[in-house]
Amino acid sequence: MIDNDDKAWVARAIDKINADIARSADTHLVKLDVPCLHSAGIDLYFKDESTHPSGSLKHRLARSLFLYGLCNGKIKSGTTIVESSSGSTAISEAYFSNLLGLPFVAVVPYYTAAEKVRQIEFYGGRCVEVEPSQIYIEAERLASTLAGHYMDQFTFAERATDWRGNNNIANSIFSQMEKERHPVPTWVVMSAGTGGTSATIGRYIR
Repeated sequence: MIDNDDKAWVARAIDKINADIARSADTHLVKLDVPCLHSAGIDLYFKDESTHPSGSLKHRLARSLFLYGLCNGKIKSGTTIVESSSGSTAISEAYFSNLLGLPFVAVVPYYTAAEKVRQIEFYGGRCVEVEPSQIYIEAERLASTLAGHYMDQFTFAERATDWRGNNNIANSIFSQMEKERHPVPTWVVMSAGTGGTSATIGRYIR
């Protein structure tokens, strides 16, 4: 049962996230002009997700996960947010946790880049480094121990984000390509993290 104080806090939290949406423009698709490739009919583009307020390519996903958790009664005032991540999702979730004044714990593989750990900590998050095979188990354990909410991006991303809508990277890429010489890309190439962005793009393409 959610009391009136909790309802008021959730309403304010949603307003803060909606304000973040309102002041955040879409990220740029940057064309790289390489004459020899252009003459061969090949155009290269780079999606610059670093321009999000959190500086992370998972900003859109984190925003959707927070809205999903708030609207489903999983996130309340004082709730500790826990996530299992290779770093990027945790950075954005740390940003939104800080925005809402919530404690945040990221369970990351021990080899996570030091710069990503610093970014998580910059937004007030705490990192727990474990063996890669243990990140999901440890995140669930911590969420239970802290009476927190395990964001669980891979379970809830599909529910939190409409893959057809305008709040995901795949839709943004294809929309921005519409006026180009080749509006439908032959290849979409990205580095591998835990696979969330690849799954979003793959689902959209399918």
